[in-house]
Amino acid sequence: MHPAPLLQACTDLLALVLKFDHPADAVVGRFFREHRSLGPRERATLTESIYNVLRKKQLYEHFAPSGSGSKARRMAILGFHGERDFLDGALNDQEKSWLDACAKIRTEDLMERHQHNLPDWLADLLKKEVGTGFWPLARSLAEPGSLDLRVNPFKAKREDVVKELARHGVRAQPTPYSPWGLRVEGKPNLTRLDAFVRGDFEVQDEGSQLLALLVDAHRGEMVVDFCAGAGGKTLALGASMRSTGRLYAFDTSAHRLDALKPRLARSGLSNVHPVAISHERDDRIKRLAGKIDRVLVDAPCSGLGTLRRNPDLKWRQTPDSIAQMAALQTSILQSASRLLKPGGRLVYATCSLLEQENEQIAGQFSAQNLDFTPMDVAQVLEALKVPYAQDLCRKPGNGASQLRLWPHAHKVDGFFAAIWQKK
Repeated sequence: MHPAPLLQACTDLLALVLKFDHPADAVVGRFFREHRSLGPRERATLTESIYNVLRKKQLYEHFAPSGSGSKARRMAILGFHGERDFLDGALNDQEKSWLDACAKIRTEDLMERHQHNLPDWLADLLKKEVGTGFWPLARSLAEPGSLDLRVNPFKAKREDVVKELARHGVRAQPTPYSPWGLRVEGKPNLTRLDAFVRGDFEVQDEGSQLLALLVDAHRGEMVVDFCAGAGGKTLALGASMRSTGRLYAFDTSAHRLDALKPRLARSGLSNVHPVAISHERDDRIKRLAGKIDRVLVDAPCSGLGTLRRNPDLKWRQTPDSIAQMAALQTSILQSASRLLKPGGRLVYATCSLLEQENEQIAGQFSAQNLDFTPMDVAQVLEALKVPYAQDLCRKPGNGASQLRLWPHAHKVDGFFAAIWQKK
């Protein structure tokens, strides 16, 4: 495609995304469905350009007023993913001069907000969370996330998947923590490979894999994935159970559970039972009270640990939405805990970076549920032979350690997990 119409398509798409009335990936997907003439290369360029703008929105907004044309066009020019020579084919002389001037500005000479590209309220919270680690964290959140795979141990071995990927020119290395994980170089299209079609692997961040590992589900058990979504962790749990026992995948969205069906078919698992529920107090949940061996509550959250992949979230979340989310997390965790039989394990997890959604929720649950004993996550990881287990955890005061994964420190999305055993 000629650079001029491609830049115009980028401008049109960016104007839709910057309304922030829907998730960016949903807006991009709908745009592509409505513009089927765009080929794979054009779609990749548009996607990368949109996400560049979302990652550096405050910096680009600082530059934009000095340019010409609509704001969306100026932002699209700044974030355009591609060779400068190609982009110049869509620009007038004034725009070329402006872009040259922007390129000469040293970002380190600008205000902090134009360097970290985070909302002020979020930057303030993260500074309190990580202290001197704030700038490494901010820089890591401005970079795209890695492409991680989870090998399905019910069907394949990690070393065999590495060899098969290599035969197709895809380089992959074992991840440092998860026994199932592979980290792939670049962004190859994996969905057409035989290994994917067979269900030998799924795309899943290594941190997410560790959440499923903490459940430590065994053969023949009764297990619940309380907020299953599209089922990435559900499939990991089912494989750990070797397709035995009974694994319930609960979610309030039937649409999200529908996305699990093709993945479940590929996985070869027969022990998974997806169930759409109305809310966390649904009667179908009450009937299982006191019968379940292990429960994973991967709670709805702000998703701020996934900013490498979903940078629009930092512009769509607010302190009020975080407070509302925390109230929902408390309610869901309390309801899910009633499913456990004595001796059962409860895992609470989020992909958030904020204490308000993590340690505070876990601490409140422990204080109000004395029949649940906190378990030391580092010890659980060590028992599962996860390397560097202590480095993946931190202790709230003198309590049991909890999982705390950070993009800048562990090269994964940001995750939290706490574990309890019912007395």
